[in-house]
Amino acid sequence: MLLGLRGTGKTVLLNTVENAAEESGYMTSAIEAPEKESLAELLYPKMQQALQKLSHIESAKAKAHAALKALRSFASVFGIQMGDLSVSVDPEPGVADSGNLEYDLSDIFIAIGTAAEAAGKGWCLLIDEVQYLDKEELAALIVAIHKISQKQLPVIFFGAGLPQLAGLSGDAKSYAERLFSYREVGALDKGAAMKAIRGPINDEGEEITAGALSKILEITEGYPYFLQEWGFQSWNTAERSPINTGDVQVATDDALRRLDNGFFRVRLDRLTPKEREYAIAMSKLGKGPYRSSEVADQLGETPNRLGPRRANIIAKGMIYSPRYGDIDFTVPMFDDYLRRNWRPTE
Repeated sequence: MLLGLRGTGKTVLLNTVENAAEESGYMTSAIEAPEKESLAELLYPKMQQALQKLSHIESAKAKAHAALKALRSFASVFGIQMGDLSVSVDPEPGVADSGNLEYDLSDIFIAIGTAAEAAGKGWCLLIDEVQYLDKEELAALIVAIHKISQKQLPVIFFGAGLPQLAGLSGDAKSYAERLFSYREVGALDKGAAMKAIRGPINDEGEEITAGALSKILEITEGYPYFLQEWGFQSWNTAERSPINTGDVQVATDDALRRLDNGFFRVRLDRLTPKEREYAIAMSKLGKGPYRSSEVADQLGETPNRLGPRRANIIAKGMIYSPRYGDIDFTVPMFDDYLRRNWRPTE
């Protein structure tokens, strides 16, 4: 499980893992968990595609056929609209048809793993934004992966999500902390950040001054998405090599304008007026993390009264709790954005 704030490269890492798995001969299935579509609906077409591939391997035909029958039962009991990806087999009574996702998803994963084992193949499942799964879905996923692990079937899982995902997983199933390896993905250290900016410039036969490089690192705090944005804007701004601090200053205005109108604004627009008021109150306190009680004081409310509002903002992936009683933004530099753009009439 890759855990990190927005813009730290979790999705890029998942894509890299997927490519590595394919190069190693694994079948891969990658999905992004949205806030509304169910896990069963998301997984169905991916599981169907994996089984169709396995059904063409002679040694796995019987197991794949049995798994497809189980998948048909799964689709029926969860009311999945199969459309063009419908499974042309009869359902298998008694397998993946209880209507309990925790039991049925395990049945399907085991069936896929058994077919993959017969084929001498492996299946790699990758899910981004795992924090958007509801508690029941997350519990079902954890149980299914646990069953696969116990049976030592050739199925591997990689997930990515916001920092609260570790806590959500533990709440869903207490043994999740033993099942997964949680890896934090954050800002790059100074050496890696310098390489990320200087490397592409040098590859093009151009240079950047030490001062300009230091300025980019100072502004971006080493976060990959922002390093990319400032590198892009600085390259486009500079009229000659080397890129200097003046170029970075001009690029900063362009980068902030683009981030404010896109990356940041899109996230602010997901909040209701009251939720936005809460986020603005956080930003007024300076840099996070923030005590929930301090935000409540800023709004003239009690922490308990603001609890539901805070929970809704966390559920939308805008803030998280790094430790008990504290909250912070999941988007680096979001507090700066709010201070730059907040208006009393909003």
